[in-house]
Amino acid sequence: MIAYLKGEVFEVSNNAIILLVGGVGYYVNMASPSLTTLEKGQQLEVYITESLSPYDGTALYGFLTKEDKELFLLFKESIPNTGPKKALEFLAKALRSVADFHRAIINKDPKILTTIFGFTAKTAQKLIDSLKDKMDTITVQGEVKIKTAEIPFMSDVMAALTALGYSAQESRRAIEKIYQQGANNNTVEENIKAALRILRK
Repeated sequence: MIAYLKGEVFEVSNNAIILLVGGVGYYVNMASPSLTTLEKGQQLEVYITESLSPYDGTALYGFLTKEDKELFLLFKESIPNTGPKKALEFLAKALRSVADFHRAIINKDPKILTTIFGFTAKTAQKLIDSLKDKMDTITVQGEVKIKTAEIPFMSDVMAALTALGYSAQESRRAIEKIYQQGANNNTVEENIKAALRILRK
């Protein structure tokens, strides 16, 4: 079983890389936030887990840190009906802020999972039910970025933007920019206006 690879990035695509190791190119599936940090020609070390499919054969999944791999395996093994591809999708969202994701699960707070991380309400509840007693086994990367007081405000902003016809992805992007600008002292109405200014640019 392959657990670790070190080599040169030969190609980067939307959902994977080809890693050249000793003249052999390994196709390694990776989470999108990790892929954005990579470029062709760079030297790379990745932690690997394998998955065997009756249709696709053996697939490799790669992670930049041991912690990312642990979280992927937790998703895959603890959440019902979650295969490696779905676990990788969950990881991509959680990597926005693992510390905040961890806090949302521990506090059983679906609002932050839907508003900030982009999970549906059904999936958010599924994550909480499956992981609430297991998240403490995961090493948390980074610090909490989202203040608890901001969450109700942003939930209302999200609801307002989607009601105006903006997609969930567009709304989350605007909300993330509002966070960066320091929106915790604004009213809901001020945050909605700020989000609309961002969206209309």
